[in-house]
Amino acid sequence: MPNQLMSPIFMTVIFIAIFYFLIIRPQKKREKTVKDMRDNLKVGNRIVTIGGIHGSVSKIKDDLVTIEVGTDKVNLKIARWAVGSVVEK
Repeated sequence: MPNQLMSPIFMTVIFIAIFYFLIIRPQKKREKTVKDMRDNLKVGNRIVTIGGIHGSVSKIKDDLVTIEVGTDKVNLKIARWAVGSVVEK
């Protein structure tokens, strides 16, 4: 009788452990690397926003990043969370 009772509990624990190691842990690692990338932005970095705009960082102030876009050097202010990736440093 105790063997029948332990089987569902054991399977549930195994399922939660697999779920954690295959889904939750890798997602947290990705979030940490993206946060580190956004926190380490510097003036002069070439970036791509999450909307696909390519530009160069010209000014950083708190949660706002000003980027220069195009040959006319148009300045756009974007939120720091909108930076998708750093192309070159």
